[in-house]
Amino acid sequence: MSRLILMNPNSNAATTQAMVAIARQILPGVEGWTAPRGPGMIVTEEALAAAAEEVASADLGDAAGVIVSAFGDPGMAALAARLDCPVVGIGASAAAEAGAGGRSFAVVTTTPGLERSVDRLMRAHAGEGRYLGCFLTEGDPLRLMEDADTLDRALMEGIGRAAGQGAAVAIIGGGPLGEAAERLADRSPIPLIAPIRAAARALRARLDGPCR
Repeated sequence: MSRLILMNPNSNAATTQAMVAIARQILPGVEGWTAPRGPGMIVTEEALAAAAEEVASADLGDAAGVIVSAFGDPGMAALAARLDCPVVGIGASAAAEAGAGGRSFAVVTTTPGLERSVDRLMRAHAGEGRYLGCFLTEGDPLRLMEDADTLDRALMEGIGRAAGQGAAVAIIGGGPLGEAAERLADRSPIPLIAPIRAAARALRARLDGPCR
């Protein structure tokens, strides 16, 4: 039986479970895949490149659709070229959703080491939207992830700065930040784009069309 798969390019299985729980609210049958090696959270360009190799070469069996659930979409293009089914990334999906209708948008995230790759991805998929850049939290991203309250405060501060610079919407930029995006949705001064939800919606929309 063909399967819908959410790929976590990070090696943290608990993060995979959390992301799958979010995606299942839109795609009930989605299953999780966790990178067999690499860091528990991707925070550098080098780790992103290594994750791309893992994703691109993964054996996913009879997949009917795939979500690459790291914000840099590592390996997504190569995987899509190899498989005969829809493959979407949470970064590209979030950018397309945020930029819809020509809106101005920003990314709020914890990983300064990935800013350049995030900027490239956002600009490539923003459509008519106006991308305002990354608004970064302060402090070690791995330490921030250890305490939800501290993480939420840091992200809310970034959202406030993005709104002050004219962002109509903000993307919470990171697969491992999926639960934070859920928590902050009702507290944010501007609408938030949750990348896992955006990708699940994008995949659901493509499943009725021809596979690629």
